[in-house]
Parts: sequence; structure tokens; C-alpha cells
Amino acid sequence: MDAELTAALVPILADLARPGGVLPELRDQAWNDFPGTASAFLYAQDGSGQGISITLGRPPAQQVAELADQVQEWAVEALWTLGRPTNWPFCPRHPHSHPLAAIEVHGRAVWHCPADRVEVAAIGRLPT
Repeated sequence: MDAELTAALVPILADLARPGGVLPELRDQAWNDFPGTASAFLYAQDGSGQGISITLGRPPAQQVAELADQVQEWAVEALWTLGRPTNWPFCPRHPHSHPLAAIEVHGRAVWHCPADRVEVAAIGRLPT
């Protein structure tokens, strides 16, 4: 798998491994041939898969935040099929209403509350 894609996935997978998350089966299968990108597939327990990708050469925090958004889409679907809450990662400020959103702020990839725009944690460091 591409080194930049792997590096961007590491903190996201760390967050998925925390309580409330779900881990994918990661497959090094390119699903697009766009120049300057790296891609792979995430698979859920039910066999469903979703492609993920990054644009190569971008700042790492941008890659992580953009990839976290894609992985979050996969996680919501995977959790739904398991009959578990789908607001991953849940917002500790509003735990029953929405998940956190991934953004890049001043060169850092973070999870923040989309309702009040408060930073909750760096991506890869979700509280347990």
C-alpha cells in the first residue's frame, strides 16, 4: 500500500479501535486510476466495501482529515449493519444527536463538534 495512504490511515484506525468503533478489513486494492492519488478498500463484516483515497503530496493533516471523512462514512454504514449506534465518533458535547466532524485546522487534523465548532480531539487521539 502507498506509504502516504498508510500514514494517513494510522491515526484514523487508532480511533476506530476505541470503544464504539468498528475495524475494517483493509485491502490494498486500487479502485481508481486518477493521477496523483492512492486508493484502497475498506470491507465490513458483511462483505460490503467502500473505496478510500487520498491526493498524494498534500500536507499530511489535510490527507488525514479528508481520509477520516471517507472512513467515517464507511464506519457509519458498518455500524448500522451491526445494529449499533451510527454517530461515530460520537460528540461528547451532544452524544445523542450527531457525530464529530473531521477537519484540518492550522496544520492539524482534528475531530470537532459541527454544532458549536469546538475541537474535541486530534484525529488518532479520541478519548475513551
